[in-house]
Amino acid sequence: MACLLSVASSGRLLTVFSKWFYNAAGFNKIGLMRDDVLHEDRDVQEAVKRLPENLYNERIFRIKRALDLSMKHQILPKNQWIKYEEDMRYLEPYLKEVVRERKEREDWQKK
Repeated sequence: MACLLSVASSGRLLTVFSKWFYNAAGFNKIGLMRDDVLHEDRDVQEAVKRLPENLYNERIFRIKRALDLSMKHQILPKNQWIKYEEDMRYLEPYLKEVVRERKEREDWQKK
């Protein structure tokens, strides 16, 4: 019973810490999502190319708006910040596919 209690409380603690870190990072205050700030290596670039047009356009809008706000040393009004719960990993399925294909290609070339 005590073990279950500690697991549950550690899960809540992790969630609280994750939300705190998300807000402390600050990218949500200029309207960016987690996938907007990924380091753009070849895999990420290929995944971005595979995005549907609407997701790609939304990404470009968020990045341009963030650059404009950054140049002006401003942040969005608090009601427009991206919340932890609203932040979706829109690039993740495309990125997983790209990484899987790259690994498959590397394995094929080894043979």
